[in-house]
Amino acid sequence: MKIPEDLGIEVGDLVRVRKGDIVYEGIAMPKHSYSAPDMLVIKLGSGYNIGVKIDSTASVEVIRRRTEPQKQREISANPVGSGPAIKIIGTGGTIASKVEYETGAVKPAMSPEELLEIIPEASEIASIDVEIIMSILSENMEPGYWERIAEGIYRSMITGYEGIVVTHGTDTMGYTASAIAFAVQDMKIPVVFVGSQRSSDRPSTDAAINFVGALIAASRAPFAESVVAMHADTSDTEIAIHRGTRVRKMHTSRRDAFQSINARPIAKVDPYRRELRIIDSDYRPRGKGEPKLFNGFERKVALIYSYPGIESEIIDMLIDKRYRGIVIAGTGFGHVPEKLIPTLRRAVEEGIPVAITSQTLYGRVNLMIYTTGREMLRAGVIPCEDMLPETAYVKLSWILRRTRELDEVRRLMLTNIAGEISTRHNIDLYRKT
Repeated sequence: MKIPEDLGIEVGDLVRVRKGDIVYEGIAMPKHSYSAPDMLVIKLGSGYNIGVKIDSTASVEVIRRRTEPQKQREISANPVGSGPAIKIIGTGGTIASKVEYETGAVKPAMSPEELLEIIPEASEIASIDVEIIMSILSENMEPGYWERIAEGIYRSMITGYEGIVVTHGTDTMGYTASAIAFAVQDMKIPVVFVGSQRSSDRPSTDAAINFVGALIAASRAPFAESVVAMHADTSDTEIAIHRGTRVRKMHTSRRDAFQSINARPIAKVDPYRRELRIIDSDYRPRGKGEPKLFNGFERKVALIYSYPGIESEIIDMLIDKRYRGIVIAGTGFGHVPEKLIPTLRRAVEEGIPVAITSQTLYGRVNLMIYTTGREMLRAGVIPCEDMLPETAYVKLSWILRRTRELDEVRRLMLTNIAGEISTRHNIDLYRKT
């Protein structure tokens, strides 16, 4: 039996399923492509989806037929709400989406009015306008998409908005926030990336609180940088504002998955009192200079991790495939096995920069302590100080669209452009819990 079609059920119908003494009621939902053919997926009144196996013990009735969904509205020409003018740029993810219960689909909120249906308090914080640049899954993000997002952000900056919020899937949000920090320089206003760990149709969603925190930061923060706004802890009390070149997603599902690495968050936001508290005063101030777009990212850059047993043929393959840059997350201080050093030398001799970071994340690359590191330096690698591996990957990709001259690549990789490198570390930057 093909469910739900063979039962005469359409997605969006309100149905009741009886299995013995158990009764389920909910909206018939689309099935995942890997769902069993005899499984009916329904959304319960609690907001959660369940799958019910339809067999000889089950009876199903339609309580109410679906209503036809309203025609998709065009993006409003006029902002909604009052306060500072904030541009919302949508790229995907669940935070700026809503469940269309007529069909059961999750779709982007394509207008300010629809966004306010999800997060009505936003209208009390700012005057918002919405532009959907793309709607993709976070894992499908690519350097070419960074360029489109950078163009949209730059256009909004020179148009006169007082802040920008970018909705984004969480899995690669740190990469994109870092990319924008390099591509759009001399910002006059904050660019605040925000996502949610739990989808907007779940009772435990963090979408609304994260978005409110991002909107407060975009409209009131004294800094003008690319940042990420996400839960500071597992409760709903504070939103942390992390520098885009310093943030990493550190947990698959926790609300406070995003952490600043080798740095403190720039600020924290109380979403209820609507207050912003500065933690790190070393930031680019709002309103200074004129924004400049330095767009473009080299696609043929690789990020690989060193591991016990890694073979030099992996790097040889990248050289032979004409990759233009390689970032390696080495062990400890940034080491790779000694047997890889001749291949690293070959890469550099063929004009391919090799940037070294540490997979420990916290701390700084130091290739002067052990013999292996010194031999790596002699081979010509670039030790990337305390940069995150993904930030180094983004930065090298950005640099290689500007120059391929190895000395200039090295100089730029070791120049602190967007807060990606620290000159010194405080002991309390290491997160122990």
